[in-house]
Amino acid sequence: MPDAKVKGPASYFPSIEKTYGQPISHWLSLLDGMKDKKHMEAVAALKSEHGLGHGHANALVAYHKAKNGA
Repeated sequence: MPDAKVKGPASYFPSIEKTYGQPISHWLSLLDGMKDKKHMEAVAALKSEHGLGHGHANALVAYHKAKNGA
């Protein structure tokens, strides 16, 4: 289905890339280095250290954890 709408955390990706000027791979690489952190700890780190908004940070962490089976 080429017209299938993206749902879940990945639906935030276009906005994240546009707002912060970095590809999603950049943020996922940062999260690779935070595997020891709990979900909300990683969200807080993205917010405080990289200036992401809560919704964007939460979407990235949720996607990363789901992708990596955490």
